[in-house]
Amino acid sequence: MAAADGETVALRTEVAALRLRVLELERENQRLAQIASSCSCSAKEDTVTPSPVASASLYGCDQELHKGKQHESRTSEHGANLPFDHMAISTEKEVLCNSDGGGHSDAPKIKRSHAKRTGHQVGTVSHCQKRLVALKIMYFGQRFYGFASEAQTEPTIESEVFKALERARLLVSSRKESCYSRCGRTDKGVSATGQVISLYLRSNMRDAGGNVLDERSEIDYVRVLNKILPRDIRVIGWCPVAADFLARFSCLGREYKYLFWKGGLDTSKMQKAASKFIGEHDFRNFCKMDAVNVSNYKRRITDFDISAYDQRSSDDELWAMTIKGSAFLWHQVRCMVAVLFLIGQGLESTFVVDSLLDITKTPRKPQYTMAPELPLILRSCLFDKVSFMCSSDARQALIEHFKDEYHQYMLQAAIYYEALSCLSSPEPNPYESHQKKRNHIPLMSRQTEPSYEERTSKVKAKSTVLK
Repeated sequence: MAAADGETVALRTEVAALRLRVLELERENQRLAQIASSCSCSAKEDTVTPSPVASASLYGCDQELHKGKQHESRTSEHGANLPFDHMAISTEKEVLCNSDGGGHSDAPKIKRSHAKRTGHQVGTVSHCQKRLVALKIMYFGQRFYGFASEAQTEPTIESEVFKALERARLLVSSRKESCYSRCGRTDKGVSATGQVISLYLRSNMRDAGGNVLDERSEIDYVRVLNKILPRDIRVIGWCPVAADFLARFSCLGREYKYLFWKGGLDTSKMQKAASKFIGEHDFRNFCKMDAVNVSNYKRRITDFDISAYDQRSSDDELWAMTIKGSAFLWHQVRCMVAVLFLIGQGLESTFVVDSLLDITKTPRKPQYTMAPELPLILRSCLFDKVSFMCSSDARQALIEHFKDEYHQYMLQAAIYYEALSCLSSPEPNPYESHQKKRNHIPLMSRQTEPSYEERTSKVKAKSTVLK
């Protein structure tokens, strides 16, 4: 009887201990549930790859994962039914942090669904390590409505870049919170070989503020993003930058290149006129004026060169204008090029540049058409102590990609050339040049746009009426 009573007491003691343990686990569940509710997840249904908990520390994620694994194991031993799935928390955090953006894994995959959570930010991983990164981007602007996506017109280069960043799980916060900055804001149809943006991205580095001593340990941003981006946009380099770096305001200089066929243009006169742009001038007559946001129209041009390019067709030669400066106004390059074309055609004198740069003499911009956007390229952006890097694998993939694109465009050009060969050339018209000159209205005799002062007074009057 005494033995039976002893066994009963022992069982009751063990049951009481188990109940206390269950209560502890339930409290731990509630704590982990709060952590999971603030975790950013990317979709209603994801493909999740279980991986060792040790990998979480490698990618800078919460150490709570290991605790979740331990509790999940203890719970299964005691057979208790807990209200939250620890495995779901662990695998979700591990996958978000371990993925380098490609979304590929050879490990077994588990499909599960989860509910929407408040504060959900698609494509961001806010609980991972981050670092401020500059990305060098190349794009061909023919099918895009410019670089910036603020006008709500799609597609834009910027919108495609952010789609890729979200898909690659590289964003650590919203666009506004990521300290995003762009160096240049190219127009519709304009291309670039050296556009630069900066923002905070997910990182593998423990000390995300330090430099990459071994780039193999960091995410290969170039390779990851180029697997997702459309064929006419490519990231060609990346670089860790200081915390106060902004692509727009940290830029020391920008270089543009404008391609054109020489034809009958007098390039020596064009070069003489182009030299007048060098230095600091008020370029309000060589831009699209934005009186609401811009009050200073002085800009510095450091170099303006017009020279033969290394390509030619059977009857013409390709040339290029290379323009370097600290910063540029809206449509400034295309306006300068348009006036130079008029000079090259013999329709304007080189002195028209002097007149347009003298805002006292010419306070209002004459109406004229800008040069086409297609041949314009943002060639490069200059920064201090920023050296872009690219892994050998990513560089090789870029070379193969651009070779393939080049060959495709050369095939198209050959087809057009074949079409031209099927047509007979028309007889030259000796009066065409004379007729063009006779119909031309000199720039200084044309109707003008409102001056800056007239625009600002109109804006003030309008704001007064609205009040």
